[in-house]
Amino acid sequence: MALGRTAGAISKKTNHDSAVNNPHHLDRLNGLEDRSELAKEGDRKKSRLGALTPQAGSDVESAVSVGMQLELEAENSIKYRTCSWQKTAALLFSEYICLAIMSFPYSYSVLGLVPGLIVTVAVAASVLYTSLILWEFCLRHPEVRDVCDLGQMLYFEWRWVWYLTAAMFLLNNTFIQGLHVLTGAKYLNTMTNGGLCTVGFSAVMAVICFFCSLPRTFDTLSKLATISAFFTFVGVLLAAIFAGIEDHPAGYTLDPSAGLSGEPVVLVIPARSTTFVSAMNAFLNISYTFIGQITLPSFIAEMKNPKDFPKALWAVTIAEIILFSSVGAVVYVYTGTQYNTAPAFYSLGNELYKKVSFSFMIPTLIFLGVLYASVSARFIFFRIFEGTRHKGSHTVVGWASWAGILAVTWIVAFIIAEVIPFFSDLLSLMSSLFDSFFGFIFWGTAYMRLRRADYGPGWIQRGGIRAQWGFLLNVIIILVGVFMLTAGTYATVQSIIDNYKANKVGGVFSCKNNAL
Repeated sequence: MALGRTAGAISKKTNHDSAVNNPHHLDRLNGLEDRSELAKEGDRKKSRLGALTPQAGSDVESAVSVGMQLELEAENSIKYRTCSWQKTAALLFSEYICLAIMSFPYSYSVLGLVPGLIVTVAVAASVLYTSLILWEFCLRHPEVRDVCDLGQMLYFEWRWVWYLTAAMFLLNNTFIQGLHVLTGAKYLNTMTNGGLCTVGFSAVMAVICFFCSLPRTFDTLSKLATISAFFTFVGVLLAAIFAGIEDHPAGYTLDPSAGLSGEPVVLVIPARSTTFVSAMNAFLNISYTFIGQITLPSFIAEMKNPKDFPKALWAVTIAEIILFSSVGAVVYVYTGTQYNTAPAFYSLGNELYKKVSFSFMIPTLIFLGVLYASVSARFIFFRIFEGTRHKGSHTVVGWASWAGILAVTWIVAFIIAEVIPFFSDLLSLMSSLFDSFFGFIFWGTAYMRLRRADYGPGWIQRGGIRAQWGFLLNVIIILVGVFMLTAGTYATVQSIIDNYKANKVGGVFSCKNNAL
């Protein structure tokens, strides 16, 4: 079968060479080739998933298929499968090493330091495990372009699953864009002492992010990703250092009548007064920072050698656990339960320290939203222009469409930022609605589909204790996702209602200064 595929690819290349002198015919030929290969891959999807044998899902088949994709785009001006594992690691670092790290001190203040650290490690381990399942699935199905393709394949090729996954996929990404518009406005307000209406600052941030989103390949974005991750690392490290060396956190007072007063209090375990809503929001904040599997199929789809993906994944996971737990714990210890905020830059009492450390977050404020905008635009663009010259060549139609799609996503993100103008609850809402599926439910299902494909019906009994433990673990993963979706959404909505009643946030499309 592999020999037949290779011979077919060589034949296509010969046809391609004969058409070089006729650009119109070459365009048409390229389109037909792309459609033909996609159709063949589509025909193979069901057999490789529903009745897969170990041989059919082997590494050999995956390698040939990836090689074929590389050959098909070899003549294109814009090539997509160009990322090494190092560049993919840069993308992952920029996705995970982000502003949300600064919500960890708040989460630890609610959960208690010890339970908070345990949750941090447990969520990181579950994300690593489920990401490796996702990677295995993508290796067997290199035709997968994004999580929407994967979702449909997981659930028996039901088309409605694709549409539902696509809706969640686009909403999740656009919410993240909105979060960065909101936080960008906070930064600009902080630096200028409220020099412009907050709505205006949000609009400025959205426009800047739009222009930074224009590159069309992850290979190009990976260079910006490296810069973003480095500056974020410096920014959170400075915040931890400043929290330790300053005399007192913001809001510090010894006056008992002030409500929250006294020296910073560090809780080893949660306070008795901790409510379900606050504890759930703290858990969701931690989960949101780790869970990023929604972008992984898109990243893997642009790797030259997808087998190398675990190298990037392990490097990022180890760095995450060390950085998130250490920064979260240090900042919490020095700011205490009384004076802690999300993001934790608010907690710094020295104005200069606050502005300096927050300024290092500028690249990630822009880039992470840019990354998710690019993933969304790629999803839409590929489906509109698959099999045409506009996908792989520099054409006016292609670039105008790409820019138009990006513009729409940033306009929607701007609206979200103005309708939900609060940081912690926005993280929790995204985590409960979307991470429940993209972080847990999908990958528990993927494990079971893969093992059944490998060993057939009755794989749980025939696989012995290892298969039984694997089945039990992935049932738990699915149940955690269901819990996040139901109880997590309830807790987040209730928290939003409580914050509005307490007048803790500005109104919709408000000019109210939201500076740190």
